[in-house]
Amino acid sequence: MGKADTDPTVQRALALLSFLGPVRARAMFGGYGLYLDDVMFALIAWDRLYFRVDEATKTHWASEGAEPFVYAGKGSPVEMPYWTAPPHAEEDPQTLAPWAELALQAARRAKAARPQRKTTR
Repeated sequence: MGKADTDPTVQRALALLSFLGPVRARAMFGGYGLYLDDVMFALIAWDRLYFRVDEATKTHWASEGAEPFVYAGKGSPVEMPYWTAPPHAEEDPQTLAPWAELALQAARRAKAARPQRKTTR
């Protein structure tokens, strides 16, 4: 059994997001990445759930009171492309659904925009 299996924040997030399908958590950098179909669309850091945003969706999150994931970089804060759910949607899967879908779409766009890795044989 891994740490994700016993972490209450991870278990709560997986339950909230179960409507999407088989979401899985993977430990990373002291937190967890949340994946659906090998696409990381959310993360858990410092016991908070954050969703992937991009330039097309960031203003939607900001206008609803969501907060960005920011960490202390070398000399200045660094904002990552992940935001909390809007406060009114944090605990209800039905209200959270459109936000989770926006995050999944943003994550898929980001993955599609990355250069493909070359495989060697």
